[in-house]
Amino acid sequence: MAKVLTFKGKSLEELQAMSLEEFSKMIPSRQRRSLVRGLTDKQKRFLERLRAAKKPLKTHCREMVIIPEMIGKKILIHGGKEWVSIELRQEMLGHRLGEFAPTNKKVMHSAPGIGATKSSKFLPLK
Repeated sequence: MAKVLTFKGKSLEELQAMSLEEFSKMIPSRQRRSLVRGLTDKQKRFLERLRAAKKPLKTHCREMVIIPEMIGKKILIHGGKEWVSIELRQEMLGHRLGEFAPTNKKVMHSAPGIGATKSSKFLPLK
């Protein structure tokens, strides 16, 4: 038997039938505050384009809270340099889009290069 995913005891169908105000009461306070204050013009345009989109949609709107009507869609979120492909799942509800597209990479240091220290200028080049 497959496990049915729920969000705060509600199935996906129940969540999609809810209004935005009802859903906002179920999410953490920071995300609730941004939904209660209303969506920005940029976020409203993004939602309209997402509803009509047949293929993955590109967006810079990293501050958008993931709401139930977005579940199942594919989007490309800008990470500062490249586009990160994300498929929105039920576990992502209440999070922001930017959380799934990191803007920086882990710093990997290797051996010091030429000019790193005063003595390195006397090292022979290979």
